[in-house]
Amino acid sequence: MEGLDPSEPGPEPELSAAMRAKIERNRQRALMLRQARLTSRSLSEAEGASSAKVSKTIDSGAGFFIEEEDGGVEEQMTRKVAHQPAPVIEPDYLVCEACQKPFMDSHLSNSFDLCVCDKCRDNETHKLISRSEAKQHYLLKDCDLDKREPPLRFMLKKNPHNPHWGDMKLYLKLQVEKRCMEVWGSDEALEEAKETREETREVQKQKRFNKKIKELRRAVRSSTWTKDTSVHRHQYGPEEAVDPEEDLYRKTCTTCGHELSYEKM
Repeated sequence: MEGLDPSEPGPEPELSAAMRAKIERNRQRALMLRQARLTSRSLSEAEGASSAKVSKTIDSGAGFFIEEEDGGVEEQMTRKVAHQPAPVIEPDYLVCEACQKPFMDSHLSNSFDLCVCDKCRDNETHKLISRSEAKQHYLLKDCDLDKREPPLRFMLKKNPHNPHWGDMKLYLKLQVEKRCMEVWGSDEALEEAKETREETREVQKQKRFNKKIKELRRAVRSSTWTKDTSVHRHQYGPEEAVDPEEDLYRKTCTTCGHELSYEKM
């Protein structure tokens, strides 16, 4: 077997179909560009406009051609495109109600639409309460929380007693107190409503207690009283009473007082 000369070039690798297609497209573009240039040159010579600028077609390399005036390549390369500067828009900052400093966003502003930054957030001042507490302590109804404008915003949290139950609705205590004043008007009116509700609750509780006592007494009486189911036999005395008008004889039971009427043959 004869050795191969390393100085001699080896066999060229076979081109794939995609590479051959790309080469053919580039060749066609070159032919079209050359034809366009020849056409442009012939037109300029026919018109005699040696000093005029003639448009010519240039392959953009992106699948289409661009008509460009002769001598405009260098001009376009040196030309600087001036764009209209974009308007400067200042960010819409929020102002904290506590420190009076601007801020972009915070937990209270996103959740409850309250302009307080995260630095000024306090767990005691900005306390959260449940929906049931808001209804019981502040005597608010569902319509006061959901229907009255603007509806109070809330957060959803998993029930700590059982995660399979429905999510808890947590409201901001400050907003609940404000809504309470809108409904009742003053603290005095709220306290009067609480006292009235407490009195009504005590009356209802006493009624339920009396009803249970009556049911218990009825149950005790029914358990101590037993019905006599034995058969009664009348016991008549030896004396007979005679009714001369009807010609009847009567006897009376000495136990229950039943009268027996009969005739004698």
